[in-house]
Amino acid sequence: MTRAASDTLSVGRVFGTAYEHDGTWLVPVAKVVGGTGSGSGVGSAGGSGVPGRGKRGESTAEVAAAPHGESEGSGGGGGFGAMVRPLGVYVVDDAGVHWRPALDLNRAILGGQAVAIVVSLSLAWVLRRRFR
Repeated sequence: MTRAASDTLSVGRVFGTAYEHDGTWLVPVAKVVGGTGSGSGVGSAGGSGVPGRGKRGESTAEVAAAPHGESEGSGGGGGFGAMVRPLGVYVVDDAGVHWRPALDLNRAILGGQAVAIVVSLSLAWVLRRRFR
């Protein structure tokens, strides 16, 4: 899992492979966010071996199912996640270095919807006050 995290959260993900097109160099840039976590546990739940007298609120069936009133267990797990969002591209040409941001269409649409909701609510409020 460490190798996967290292490969995913590398500089190559943020600054993509530069390439040339008609004498102009392009360097793609992205924002990379990632996280990982893991955990494990080992434990035993001892019981008295007498039905109805288990520990930690165990039922009679749980106590009777464990041999001699005791049970042990262990477990573990882990996970990894990453999010890559394109930010734009650096354009290197004869005129210099220029930044061209990427258009995030989802954010543009969400912003337009938020503005439309605010305008609609404001208009409804004004019309209610005017026609009272």
